[in-house]
Amino acid sequence: MSVVCKSGPVSIGPVKYSLSRNTQTLGARKMGVEANATDQNPSAMASEHVEALLEAARYNDIDDVIRLAAIGVSLDSKDAEGRTALHMASANGNVDIVNYLISNKVDVNAFNIENNTPLHWACLNGHIQVVNILILAGADVSSLNRHEKTPVDEAAIGGKMDVIDAINTAVAQVELTRTSV
Repeated sequence: MSVVCKSGPVSIGPVKYSLSRNTQTLGARKMGVEANATDQNPSAMASEHVEALLEAARYNDIDDVIRLAAIGVSLDSKDAEGRTALHMASANGNVDIVNYLISNKVDVNAFNIENNTPLHWACLNGHIQVVNILILAGADVSSLNRHEKTPVDEAAIGGKMDVIDAINTAVAQVELTRTSV
């Protein structure tokens, strides 16, 4: 697969993704073979790219996240359930991908169809380092999901007191930074 840059085309290699447990490769087409249905339907290809991005974020495949961004897939893309790459990386504690996405200015308060933010999922799954990163990047600790639960509520329900301590520490750090500026 290649991308066109000012200096000409640049090869970025194949992008792997998993759909229904079958590994596929985007851009690995044989010459002379008729275009498949996905090639003929741009919205299906866009949907496949979004799914590939979410899978790469979920399974901590930073190389594929970077490749997909390089071919123009928005890092803020949402699937049919409203999930973003940041949701998937946060839910699975994938710190490098969380940092990459935040450094590329994704919406840290994006919500899915249940109004869960990446912070809700990081708290629910006990990923303290991700919780800290998200809060320092501006994640809203008081955001309510459809069940009227905040990220703090999700941690408390799961008995994750260490997550609640991390939230309090990160919020205090944000507050101290604001007052000293």
